[in-house]
Amino acid sequence: MAVSGAVPNLAFRRLRGQHSPAEFAAAVRRAAREIGERVACDARYIGRVEAGEIRCPNYAYERVFLHMFPGLSLADLGFSAREAVRGRRPLVSAGAPPPAITTRNDEESDVLRRAFMTSGTATLAAASLGLGGTAVAIPAPRGAHRIGETEVRAVEEAVRQIRLLDDRHGADGLYKAAAQPLRAAYALLDAGTTARRSTEDRLHAGAGELAISVGWLAHDSGRFDDARSHYAEALATARVAGDPALEAHAFCNTSFLARDAGRYREAVRAAQAGLRAAQPLSSARLLSLLSLREAGAWAGLGDRAACEQALGRAHTEFARGQGEGDPEWMSFFGEPELEALEAGCWSELGDWGRAARHAHRATVLQNPHFARNLALYRAQLASDLAHAGRPDEAAAEARRVVDSLGDVQSSRIRRILTETGRVLANVR
Repeated sequence: MAVSGAVPNLAFRRLRGQHSPAEFAAAVRRAAREIGERVACDARYIGRVEAGEIRCPNYAYERVFLHMFPGLSLADLGFSAREAVRGRRPLVSAGAPPPAITTRNDEESDVLRRAFMTSGTATLAAASLGLGGTAVAIPAPRGAHRIGETEVRAVEEAVRQIRLLDDRHGADGLYKAAAQPLRAAYALLDAGTTARRSTEDRLHAGAGELAISVGWLAHDSGRFDDARSHYAEALATARVAGDPALEAHAFCNTSFLARDAGRYREAVRAAQAGLRAAQPLSSARLLSLLSLREAGAWAGLGDRAACEQALGRAHTEFARGQGEGDPEWMSFFGEPELEALEAGCWSELGDWGRAARHAHRATVLQNPHFARNLALYRAQLASDLAHAGRPDEAAAEARRVVDSLGDVQSSRIRRILTETGRVLANVR
């Protein structure tokens, strides 16, 4: 059924030409394979695009469409700018000591300020998400006013903006700014004056996803205690709302954090709890990612057999491809991330050569659009090469990371580079 108010995408319809929707969907899947993407495109998806129900494709489809029609922009294909489309995105979602990471400059701050700006909310009491006083506005509760579409969409917009900017810039400069809209979102929940149950469910989901997004910013910037608190908040929200998708996401991130903090048994338990929560969600990709989280935790415990078993499950689920049940926050999880997470497992187990091979594949497969992830994968590769006794290659890769960082600010990447520098200093 068509979405009320949707504007048909006539430009995209013209590009389909004489092909049927099913034939065109098959062409999209072939184009995806050519660039290492996997998209679950079918005639129904093409119909939704042409009907205007999908105003902007996710990142995977964006890369495929731009590959199919070189020289055309998303606007030429009839899509709206990503910044103008509401909804949750991840965008998303790792010689001598290396040179210092480039610091944030005025130009970057201006970019961040502009990216956080939004229209139509100036008259609302709001929490600021941004720098320099500009904001994505989350309305504050107002007496007996019922919370409705405006407030829920504002929370979802905050989630989308955080993920979009983390993809581009990393977490370090965003965490403190993101705490304000999180408090505002939970103030809306506490007000308890939603008009409909569906609105309340969306508000719980949005607030929980916002807590996870802010938790990730804390996690990636080395604030592990803060991250743990935010993930626990998201998990509690999921339990209260009876939302298995949010629960699985919260456990997924909790497992990742526990592994980073060296709490490997907690990481195993959290990943397994996430797998249980995800079972009814019809998302093989989510099961794959959670299995990778479990594999990494077993690797941290030195249990190679359990790690390999979890890796096998991860690959089996991943091979089933994308599906309609895949959460939007998982758009970052493609083959590059699969390779990078497996590389991390072999690193934990001390199999540095194998780790380097998988990390290298991650860098080759990663689309440069995801600047933070590409820098992370290259940093991981440099570390694996250094530990594998290949100092010249490691130093060259570390230099590539530093040269490519630009305005990406990630404590995780800096930590990896610093450790790589120590390893290289001992080798020489």
